[in-house]
Amino acid sequence: MLSSLASFAVVAGLMTIVPGLDTALVLRSAVSRGRRQAFATALGVNTGVLVWGAAAAVGVSALLTASELAYTVLRFAGAAYMVWFGASMLWRARRGGEEAENGQEPASAGAGRAWMRGMATNLLNPKVGVFYVALLPQFIPQDAPHLLTGVLLALVHNVEGMAWFTLLILGAGLAREWLGRPVVRRVVDRLTGTVLIGFGLRLALTRD
Repeated sequence: MLSSLASFAVVAGLMTIVPGLDTALVLRSAVSRGRRQAFATALGVNTGVLVWGAAAAVGVSALLTASELAYTVLRFAGAAYMVWFGASMLWRARRGGEEAENGQEPASAGAGRAWMRGMATNLLNPKVGVFYVALLPQFIPQDAPHLLTGVLLALVHNVEGMAWFTLLILGAGLAREWLGRPVVRRVVDRLTGTVLIGFGLRLALTRD
């Protein structure tokens, strides 16, 4: 078991530091909303990872590889969500409404929404599920309980992910005064929105 955990930690660690959609969302939250919502977004992403890990361990997410219809439905749902989310960021950046939203939205509600966004973005990305269902079985010992081991492996990924996200959030915090300027926040929203739309379109248009 220890050997499996160590091997998976290496693979998951490499996957964690590769820039992607999750990193873009966390950085956007750190710049536009502050540490509280950035950490909430990171926790949301990790919640999605934990769900995918458990699903892969019990074989639920194997449907994504066994059923073309299941994969297609989730793929288009995820693509639509990402395009909608990205377009809403571009719209807010154009109108300059982010400052007003920050001033009106309660901190607790903002953190809850950030957590939901992080989790939804992760769960609605079928490529994460396919990755987990392909990867996890290779690291589950033959006699080990699948569900428990799958969750344990996902927790290893969570720990590494939170460590990486914490570095990103604290780094953004050091430059908070400059990054918090309205013009910079609008640029970040435009970039993140464009990345989200790009991921969504790519997800919708590519099968593999």
